[in-house]
Amino acid sequence: MASFIERILRTGEKRILKRLRHYADAVNAVEEDFTALSDAELRAETDSFKAQIADGVTLDTLLPEAFAAVREAASRTIGLRHFDVQLMGGAALHEGLIAEMKTGEGKTLVATAPAYLNALSGDPVHIVTVNDYLAEYQSELMGRIFRFLGMSTGVISSGQPPSERKAQYDADITYGTNNEFGFDYLRDNMVMNMADMVQRGHGFAIVDEIDSILIDEARTPLIISGPAQGDVSGWYSQFAALAPRLKLDVDYEIDEKKRTVSVLEHGIDKVEDWLGIENLYESANTPLIGHLNNAIRAKELFLRGREYEIVDGEVRIVDEHTGRMLPGRRLSDGLHQAIEAKEKVKVQAENQTLASVTLQNYFRKYKKLSGMTGTAETEAGEFMSTYELGVVPIPTHRDVQRIDQQDLVFKHEKAKFEAVVNDVVERHKTKQPILIGTTSVDKSEYVSKLLAKAGIRHEVLNAKNYAREAAIIAQAGRLGAVTVATNMAGRGTDIILGGNAEFTAVAEMNRRGLDPVEHAEEYETVWDEVFAKAQADSEEEREAVRAAGGLYVLGTERHESRRIDNQLRGRSGRQGDPGESRFYLSMTDDLLRLFNAGMAQRVMSMSNYPDDMPLEAKMVTKAIERAQATVEERNTQQRKDLLKYDQVMNSQREAIYDDRRHILEGEDLESRVYEFIEGSISDIVDEAYLVESNEEVDGDQLWQNLKGLYPVSLTEEDIESELGSLSSIKPADMKRELVSDAKVLYGIREEELGEELLRDLERRVLLETIGQKWQEHLYEMDYLREGVGLRAMAQRDPLVEYQREGHTMFQSMMQAIREETVYKLFHLKVRKPEVKIGSKMPGVAADFSQIANFGAQRQQPLQYSGPSASTPGTATTQTRAADGQQVKTAQKSRAERKAEEREARKAAKKARRDV
Repeated sequence: MASFIERILRTGEKRILKRLRHYADAVNAVEEDFTALSDAELRAETDSFKAQIADGVTLDTLLPEAFAAVREAASRTIGLRHFDVQLMGGAALHEGLIAEMKTGEGKTLVATAPAYLNALSGDPVHIVTVNDYLAEYQSELMGRIFRFLGMSTGVISSGQPPSERKAQYDADITYGTNNEFGFDYLRDNMVMNMADMVQRGHGFAIVDEIDSILIDEARTPLIISGPAQGDVSGWYSQFAALAPRLKLDVDYEIDEKKRTVSVLEHGIDKVEDWLGIENLYESANTPLIGHLNNAIRAKELFLRGREYEIVDGEVRIVDEHTGRMLPGRRLSDGLHQAIEAKEKVKVQAENQTLASVTLQNYFRKYKKLSGMTGTAETEAGEFMSTYELGVVPIPTHRDVQRIDQQDLVFKHEKAKFEAVVNDVVERHKTKQPILIGTTSVDKSEYVSKLLAKAGIRHEVLNAKNYAREAAIIAQAGRLGAVTVATNMAGRGTDIILGGNAEFTAVAEMNRRGLDPVEHAEEYETVWDEVFAKAQADSEEEREAVRAAGGLYVLGTERHESRRIDNQLRGRSGRQGDPGESRFYLSMTDDLLRLFNAGMAQRVMSMSNYPDDMPLEAKMVTKAIERAQATVEERNTQQRKDLLKYDQVMNSQREAIYDDRRHILEGEDLESRVYEFIEGSISDIVDEAYLVESNEEVDGDQLWQNLKGLYPVSLTEEDIESELGSLSSIKPADMKRELVSDAKVLYGIREEELGEELLRDLERRVLLETIGQKWQEHLYEMDYLREGVGLRAMAQRDPLVEYQREGHTMFQSMMQAIREETVYKLFHLKVRKPEVKIGSKMPGVAADFSQIANFGAQRQQPLQYSGPSASTPGTATTQTRAADGQQVKTAQKSRAERKAEEREARKAAKKARRDV
């Protein structure tokens, strides 16, 4: 089935390549026209292109000339000229496709031409990278091309204040990571003023290493969270002490494939005895079950050096795909706290979701999306179904010369690593550079110890020293270099034989204290000389490395995905260089042990087969392929399930975010407030009249609910004198009287405050209320998502249940927003700004100092919630009330309040008579 789908997807591949080739030929045809231009004339072409677009010329029409301008600018600024295949890749990106280009084909340069072309229209262009270093490095180096042509570039990095971020987004072309772009989108939808928004839209995105970002990382949504209410529970430490006393397969079982735990009856009895409780599964003890499961998961499934590391007394997650640490990211549902308790570091407060979005739904917001990677065809079906992105393989500039050797499979891990070290020692004698790929921090350090014991000098690239990533990779292709790296997938940096001349040149410019923006003229003058020297030094060493056989890639374990294996292999043999690759495996590797256990056991039971002799049987190779296919299918299903459930949230998210934006943009809210008043009163009246035929309408409850909404000036006697007894009044007549009463009182409120101040109050109250209720809704939806899966046991589709109940909860939230907005607008105390004689009139502002009770249970101050400026993935909740304490709305005596209420009722009755 998979091969059939792949054939369908590849049907138009030749036709697309022919069209891309035509674009490259068109660029070549006009190239001489641009090489003849002076620097000033070449810069003026940008203004000419913009003028043509304003006159209605399409970007497709301008593509040959714009690409030729970028090619010439690149040649003059950084000494690199786009190859024809790079122009083809750029055209593919412009058309909204994924350009599959082998490692080392210069994808960073490829992105410059389509980015420039699309920026001419004025829409924002975002170039998405896999880490902050690459974003800064590429924006600095490629930014020289854009600045030469009169285009501005920006870069988004963690820790930037909002004002600086806004300036970076205002640039024509902005570089940054997927996380930073996504978090800024969420933050923008939590601000209270348009001026605080940093992004200016989602025009065109080019995603580098698109399979790493939109496939591998798409299993985890982006979440901005803030501390949940309440103190950190002491149960984490208590259960962290209990977990080691429980025994695997006696007290509990684990499923490593699904990463779940099951506590057995024997274990439950032990825990109940230790805690001194009779029944762990009583409703009162329900939270303890979660603590127990998390403590066991932290013990068995989350290992230091694999899933996380301890840095400065904090538990930091390690990205399973890239091996990098993820500062600011925390595991949800108390699992992160359980790991902290296990490691005996400070247990941080539990978090509450304030805003979230999946990478799939964020990137689908762009008008045009494209990407590039060395390995995309294996995921072509998912790219098309999820993002409507086609994949086109771009020919290489030079034919691939790398030799991919047959895998060597050993019975045991010890024999495998002994063979690995022997291979490295022999090849190191020839000074051939070697890249050793591992799957975890622990494994990389184990290999490092073996190499050190063998006397091999080497570098280690893993989560513990990721800050030196670029420097390590830049030198990994030098003569005699040995590099041990954890998960090379998605690194986004080439290993160049003889060393990376660009990196060396940039490092030298930094050493001289020259910045490409601050010292633009001097930088341009000195760069050519520095880069030329770096190139000459690298080229001399490159020839020696080529003679030694090029880069040798040695994989110590198969990854879960064939695509990630191919990315590791692809580090060798770039740009037609010689190279070689081989994987060393064992039957005890996690992949075979978990997903093809039967095969592994049969081989392990072959007692007559020597441990140090590798297996090269086809059955072993097929077993590995089947195991990888199983994991790939599981991961694909996880991403599909995540997207299905997030689609429910996405429709709600879009509705809330669009509503907030309209409010921020200055939509007149007066008519909406009146609709809120009518709707809220209607809900209360309908609830009161939903009684059995033999029951009386509860007038006391009705009036209590109404007074919990607005300061009613009518009494029950007033209504009955005009319309009759409550039970005989039609609901529509009751609504009409009450709505008229509320509108009159709101009119009086407007006279008291002034129209301008009340309009500002409406905007701020509505934004506050939407933010608060949306956060509460997210918490409830998270809770629903956790439990809805159990309904499958009752033969009900969990997704359908989630959709149905999610819709009901959303409607309830909207009703709550209406009611609370009306209540606050009637009850908020407002302090008018003082104006000194001779001073300018200050902007009108409402004082959100405090509100009275909202109904019987609404005793919370207004709160502003927003992301922390220092940590991209967290948010804090701040209280506008003085000292954060509850105070009464009015400080007047009861007699004074009663007198005011009487006067208000008289004024309302008079107004109604006048109407």
